[in-house]
Amino acid sequence: MVKNLEYRQPRDDVWDHIDLLLDDSLRAFRGEVRQFLRTAVPDETRARLDMGYSATKSEVVAFLKKLSAKGWVAPAWPVEYGGTGWSQLQRFVYTIELGNNAVPSAPPFGTAMVGPVLYTFGSQDQKDLYLPRTLSGEDFWCQGFSEPGSGSDLASLKTRAEDKGDHYLLNGQKIWTSKAHYADRIFLLARTGEGARKQEGISFFVLDMDTPGIEIKPIISIDMSHSLNEVFFTDVKIPKTGLVGEAGKGWSYAKFLLGNERTGITNIGRCRRQVARLKRIARASHVGDTPLCADQAFLRDLARIEADLTALEITEIRLLSTGRDSAFANVGPSVLKLKSAEIQQALAELMVSALGPFAAGRGPQFVEAVEDVSDLPQVFFDGALAEYLFGRATSIYGGTNEIQREILAKATLDTLQ
Repeated sequence: MVKNLEYRQPRDDVWDHIDLLLDDSLRAFRGEVRQFLRTAVPDETRARLDMGYSATKSEVVAFLKKLSAKGWVAPAWPVEYGGTGWSQLQRFVYTIELGNNAVPSAPPFGTAMVGPVLYTFGSQDQKDLYLPRTLSGEDFWCQGFSEPGSGSDLASLKTRAEDKGDHYLLNGQKIWTSKAHYADRIFLLARTGEGARKQEGISFFVLDMDTPGIEIKPIISIDMSHSLNEVFFTDVKIPKTGLVGEAGKGWSYAKFLLGNERTGITNIGRCRRQVARLKRIARASHVGDTPLCADQAFLRDLARIEADLTALEITEIRLLSTGRDSAFANVGPSVLKLKSAEIQQALAELMVSALGPFAAGRGPQFVEAVEDVSDLPQVFFDGALAEYLFGRATSIYGGTNEIQREILAKATLDTLQ
């Protein structure tokens, strides 16, 4: 039996281990961020997110407007492009509080991925056009990288952009494209030439999603939600202004982008909040007359997750404190990606296990309506189970865990030679 699991905010009078690492000014900064976040989101939205459901587009837009008014949408960006000028530790604290207060996640495709590519490698016209609209929430982006047969082996992509003089002609297909069904723009990789290595001849483009020749087909994932899509390009004209940086240099830009992606997907704050919720569930859940919080196997699994989570926090702080040219910076993103995926999946599994039958669906609760799919099975899940099921992809997106292990193994062998 499980009861008394209503939504709760973390208490302000309880310090955690992060506070012990902060001086008075940073603790005050954390309090300012927390106070703002707790008034920026309706309680009903926060409670639903707390259960494991994703935010709707309207919820994200409403939250982004409030963040934009504070100038807090993209803290890591340079100040001249709309960043905050915060220190690395301030940005870390801010990210922790975003997750720990269960607010809608700002889409990473604009601020964390294509934005840094544009202000680092893009033209001045591209910066002037895209960066302000990304910060304000006017432009939602999606990522056109993966293709059928070209997921982890991204360099084998076959989508081609042919130079026609005054424009490029794009043909091909992308898959697993998150949020493409409501994105305004897409950034993508396409082959514009050949080279001795398959990584050569790939270029980086930005494109409006309403351009003629683009077709979007939904992919309904195992949690019965619609966040993924197939995107088809048939004789799509990309203006020359859509090329980012130099032709044929797209692989370098993609590696730069993926480094940013992997540093931003640890979800430590969210995991900490889920750990706290899991402890409440354990105190309220009984098997017969025995509370779950007295079960030694459960306590062992929870302790292992908390220990791993603390190690991940320290590792992320270490990575943020090193320069891009350091040896650890080259493999750090892979470490974060690998361990964060394992922790998130273990935590979701333990949550479902603790809830037992209460994790199963009890009514039609979709993250988003899917009106164009007539044969959608009428199977529904509550938030914990939906989060667990969708979370199986955590070890795939952003570079599979197997690929991250290969990167780490190669780096280790290189140091021994």
